[in-house]
Amino acid sequence: MVDVFMNGALSGQVSSGSKFMEQVIASRRKGTISKVLNIRYCKAEDKIEISTSKDRLRRPVIVIKEGVPQITKEHIKQLKENKLTWSDLIKKGVIEYIDAAEEENTYIALYDKDITKEHTHLEINPLTMFGSNTSLVPYANFNQSSRLNSGMKNQRQGISLYALNYLNRLDTNMNLLHQPQKPIVKSFTQDIFGDLLAGGQNMTIAVLNYEGYNMEDAIVINKASLDRGYSRSTHFRPYTTEKLRYAGGQVDKITIPDKDIQGYTVEEDYRFLEEDGITYPEVDVKGGDVIIGKTSPPRFLSKLESFSAMANTRKDTSVRVKFGEKGTVSKILLTESEDGNPLVQIEVRDSRIPTNGDKFSSRHAQKGVIGLIANSEDIPFTASGIQPDMLFAPYGVSKRMTVSHLIETLGGKVAALAGRYVDGTAFDSETYGDLREELLKLGFKDDGTETLYDGRTGKQYKAKIFVGSIYYMRLKYQVADKLQARARGRVALLTRQPTAGKAVEGGLRFGEMEKETLVGHGASLLMKERFDSDKTHVYVCDRCGAMATYDYYKNKAICIPCGEKAKTSTIEVSYAFKLFLDELMSIGIRPRLHLKDKYSQ
Repeated sequence: MVDVFMNGALSGQVSSGSKFMEQVIASRRKGTISKVLNIRYCKAEDKIEISTSKDRLRRPVIVIKEGVPQITKEHIKQLKENKLTWSDLIKKGVIEYIDAAEEENTYIALYDKDITKEHTHLEINPLTMFGSNTSLVPYANFNQSSRLNSGMKNQRQGISLYALNYLNRLDTNMNLLHQPQKPIVKSFTQDIFGDLLAGGQNMTIAVLNYEGYNMEDAIVINKASLDRGYSRSTHFRPYTTEKLRYAGGQVDKITIPDKDIQGYTVEEDYRFLEEDGITYPEVDVKGGDVIIGKTSPPRFLSKLESFSAMANTRKDTSVRVKFGEKGTVSKILLTESEDGNPLVQIEVRDSRIPTNGDKFSSRHAQKGVIGLIANSEDIPFTASGIQPDMLFAPYGVSKRMTVSHLIETLGGKVAALAGRYVDGTAFDSETYGDLREELLKLGFKDDGTETLYDGRTGKQYKAKIFVGSIYYMRLKYQVADKLQARARGRVALLTRQPTAGKAVEGGLRFGEMEKETLVGHGASLLMKERFDSDKTHVYVCDRCGAMATYDYYKNKAICIPCGEKAKTSTIEVSYAFKLFLDELMSIGIRPRLHLKDKYSQ
């Protein structure tokens, strides 16, 4: 007997799993049971799984019976004449939706010519095996699947014109590309989704090393291209505060804080506030500047305390620009929250020009950071005077086998020279041979290579260099958001070590692996300086090795187990180590420190 599971729960048993599955599928195609039901027979575990739950990814395929597709030319003709709809094909059982589980029991053909009697389904179009983002990758069938998955994620991270009403929106941490372009080598799904789904720009690249500045996936950018506005973007950051009401009639105040309230910093931080406690548009601000002045009453007051002097002690809860950021106040919005409380929202914009360390990527997951912004006069140039916008290292292609990256570069060159778009739809694209023939007719070598000259010396490169046009995206990961440095600042109360994280002005952790680099370079004495952020002095008993306590009345250190006569020594240790010893003692383990005088040897 075969167990039958309905949405994960055991529902019964059948004698033959394969026959039962065939009967269920036949009933679904006739319409006697739900069309959203999917079934799978697992022979290895001898069980049947039936799914009708929500949030399952399902895709349409054409049904094949005895080696014959159920869709006919008559169906296609009626579809074109609008006499037949998609829903009609599903009702007739010509097309059905399958999920990942049911797909395990199917044998799907990509094309009509591949159909045999063993096939159960036919792809409507081979492109339908991809998602919406992956289908945008040109020549995707020349890549391995892991590159397609990474390329799909990179398209999500690309900066673009994400909405036309961005001026009327306040989105969290938003980037806007100034001049987005349509890719000149594109899939037909690009036309379906529209031009707004473009998050990059077409650029000329040369596959060439450049003094090691583009090693390890780095890229070299032509400074002249940046000066002309390539990949220039604006970063928008919203700041919000709500005027809350508290028990006892206490409320927040949007105002310029008085100097005597708790938490007031320096007068310079509040210089941009107007009389209403809010800054004004188009003012340049930097990290720490107050843009919304706000004071709040003390929290957790009892009913009696709300009438005392304690209730008049207010603290500064002003909204400040985040540490390490800068920008210009772009708009100020005064509105109400869902609870009816006054709400103040301010947007700060910052113009971002690509700089060293900013991340770029093609649609084939060839991502890398800018290693060098080279001067225009130092960039190699072709015989016709064309300078590439980017120099791409050749090692990334052979290792990752992104052949489509090279084909798109060649197709982009044809598209730019011929003044047309090249169709790069996966499984149904313009062939590589046709592109080479057209490039030859346009007066270039069919393999896309050209003679290049070194911009610094004027000498000709001995090798022919592959040059073409490709669609590149600027990703949201930028150095301006990651840059972090500090000299001194706040520490954690528990460990007395610097706080972690850019938002709290934290320090940079010098950990075990960084310590090994110092030892490897023969600079192990530098560790004493690197690891003294939480140094402290403790007293240790020379007799028993326990930590002693300092008696400020007698002005000396005392070991409690050994008494006042015991001799103690002062040592310098990390406070985290002292905390560790305290925690050991709290669980009943008594650590001992045996000291040795290095000068007495």
